[in-house]
Amino acid sequence: MRIGYLALPVALMTIMASCSAPRKLRESEARYARLDSLYRSTENQRKKCEEDAARAAAAYKDKMENLQEQQTQLKANNSQMLDHLKELSVISNAQAESIKKSLDNIGAKDAYIKDLQSAIARKDSLNMQLVMNLKGAIGNMDDKDINIKVEKGVVYIDISDKLLFKSGSYDVTERAKEVLGKVAKVLIAQPDIDFMVEGHTDNVPYRPNVLLDNWDLSVKRATSVVRILQNQYQIPAARMTAAGRSEYQPVASNDTPEGRGANRRTRIVILPQLDQFFKLLEKPAGN
Repeated sequence: MRIGYLALPVALMTIMASCSAPRKLRESEARYARLDSLYRSTENQRKKCEEDAARAAAAYKDKMENLQEQQTQLKANNSQMLDHLKELSVISNAQAESIKKSLDNIGAKDAYIKDLQSAIARKDSLNMQLVMNLKGAIGNMDDKDINIKVEKGVVYIDISDKLLFKSGSYDVTERAKEVLGKVAKVLIAQPDIDFMVEGHTDNVPYRPNVLLDNWDLSVKRATSVVRILQNQYQIPAARMTAAGRSEYQPVASNDTPEGRGANRRTRIVILPQLDQFFKLLEKPAGN
């Protein structure tokens, strides 16, 4: 009888263990599936960026080769034309030499333009690499509250105020500090890059309290982000500029809640480095 009493708890423990094991297995499988889906999404985005960059590089190379062929042909035609004119005694040797110098000057300008195009291509390549690094650091590229893009050679990081702040506030949320930390990690690795933090609002008038209006709110939000990047993530203050744009640079209509939500954002603008650009021009690719 005593043996029967002892066997009962053992049997119950065995049954409970056999029930919990499949549940843990299912949880592990579900977690693995989520991580695998996120990895595949990130990998697809990376491959797309690499393919876009490769296509752009190939197109640029074809265009440069075509321009070089045209220039070579043009020089050959010019030489033939000058020789022909001299044979016909239409122009003197001195006049032919003067025309030749003028044509050489045109060729030098063409070479300058090609170097300029090469520098622009290298700058675009650096921007593309920066965007890929930022997206890789943030991780979840499906998050609609964060948008990283390049427009007219400038890198923009747009973060919705829904993620950064509570309504009408300029205190940065804890979740937003994690996102800013990931962005800061990439920016710290690029010490030559300066950037501007811009605050943007919708057109709904701010009810005066401590702040005066949307101008005041947008500036306070920009300086809040700058202080976190400086104090918590040690980005030098000299690399940053804080600016308020108020409601005057909307990206959507303020007539709908969705549009107003899109307009309430903080934008990090990677400022163009003109001195670095001219250094690229002085030392074109291949030198």
